[in-house]
Amino acid sequence: MATLAAAALATPLLLASASPSAAHRADPGDRAAKDAAKLARKLVARASADDAFRHLEKFQQIADTTDGHRAAGSLGHDASAAYVYQQMKRWGYNVSYQTFQFPYTETQAEELSVVAPAPRDVEIAAMTYTTSTPVGGITAALAAVPVDDTTGCEAEDYASATFTGKIALIKRGGCTFAQKQATAADAGAVGAIVYNNTDGVLSGTLGDAAAGRIPTGGVTKAAGEQLAADLAAGPVEVSLEIRQLQQTRTTRNVIAETKRGNAANTVMLGSHLDSVSEGPGINDNGSGSAGLLEVAEQLAKKEKRPTNKVRFAWWSAEENGLLGSEHYVAELSDLGRKEIKLYLNFDMIASPNYGLFVYDGDDSDGVGAGPGPQGSAQLERDINAFLDRRGTPHEGTDFTGRSDYGPFIEVGIPSGGTFTGAEGIKTEAQVQKFGGQAGVAYDPNYHAAGDNLDNINMDAFAVNIGVIANAVGTYAHDISSLRTPVESVPTGGDAGSGGGLHDGHGHEVTE
Repeated sequence: MATLAAAALATPLLLASASPSAAHRADPGDRAAKDAAKLARKLVARASADDAFRHLEKFQQIADTTDGHRAAGSLGHDASAAYVYQQMKRWGYNVSYQTFQFPYTETQAEELSVVAPAPRDVEIAAMTYTTSTPVGGITAALAAVPVDDTTGCEAEDYASATFTGKIALIKRGGCTFAQKQATAADAGAVGAIVYNNTDGVLSGTLGDAAAGRIPTGGVTKAAGEQLAADLAAGPVEVSLEIRQLQQTRTTRNVIAETKRGNAANTVMLGSHLDSVSEGPGINDNGSGSAGLLEVAEQLAKKEKRPTNKVRFAWWSAEENGLLGSEHYVAELSDLGRKEIKLYLNFDMIASPNYGLFVYDGDDSDGVGAGPGPQGSAQLERDINAFLDRRGTPHEGTDFTGRSDYGPFIEVGIPSGGTFTGAEGIKTEAQVQKFGGQAGVAYDPNYHAAGDNLDNINMDAFAVNIGVIANAVGTYAHDISSLRTPVESVPTGGDAGSGGGLHDGHGHEVTE
């Protein structure tokens, strides 16, 4: 009994002496940070580019059996969405489809040839939402619009020549492509050819179907300048065939989230699942889609009780103008928007001539758009810190509005992510940093049939899967870094892609 009494008297003293350290151990901030660091290490170690590649093989197989692409509104996209849904369901996530309608376009013909004086073919790309020529095309005289800073934008530009019944040759610059073709149509032109004012292909859009007035396509700067030179030497007759299917179709996003975790602190990551109709879209954006699948699988295996809810999204109709993510954000309630504490976007993360670009959340590079919503700078810093710890070089990239972070930024949700470059040209300085070839596009097969399994750089893929894994592991337990101050440091980054304003990923509307 005496022994028990002594023990009873000693117990409060032991508890009192232990209480400071016990309280310290119980601090929720410390616990969250430790859990986050532990899970992040596990996911980074387990997530594998080689394992993720099997998802790319599935996307390629789907494209090979569905007209060579996985565009929104097609069987290829439907099969891709079903595959993602099935995988996430199998791994224990709550999964749903979000269905919406959108304007589907598919180019059926895009041909331009000089008929006289010296016959030759010229590559041309139909602009999205263009009107169509008859089958077989139209043959007409070519007429050049005088070049100035706003070529073809005003009616006065057409006053110096007769454009009635002719095809207008217009240099890019000064206004939207929609305005150029509409003004040409007002002047009597029966078609429009817009040539680039910088190197590279011109992948353009008129914005919406209602804007189309005359068949309109884009050609390279070199092709346009050659046509202009031909015209300066005498009359030129061309044959133009541009036909485009335009329909209202139905497609769907795939949304999956952990069954556990605080919904008031939802952590969201997304990638677009659709390709363009010109190719299978294995880098753009099978790569981001596969990266999310791989990390989601590892999260399901390694963490059954995340502190925060983790939500993954595979968007549709991004290539039609970010339509899937725009629909999702528009459908969110006020509470739903407030619950999403961050959004990370992964689009084209394995470009063959890659750069490693991190979205410039604080606009420290001073390029293009301004900073993202409060918290975006912290997301950039966290990704940069992870890459720095691994000795991996990186640069900033502007929020150009060309991918699915755009709708989230518009409603004030902190956003970030990574990107390895599209049709932009790699510099000598970037070769010194990342390797590869200067003077060549980051992805020479951008929006083309060559965007297949051979178009994937596994080194870039692995780095970015590590970024995804670290982010998921960290933010699944701890989002406190979003509240810590950021020292703004320029990275010397740029857009990581071609210039111009866009309605979606690569669909240029103006300068």
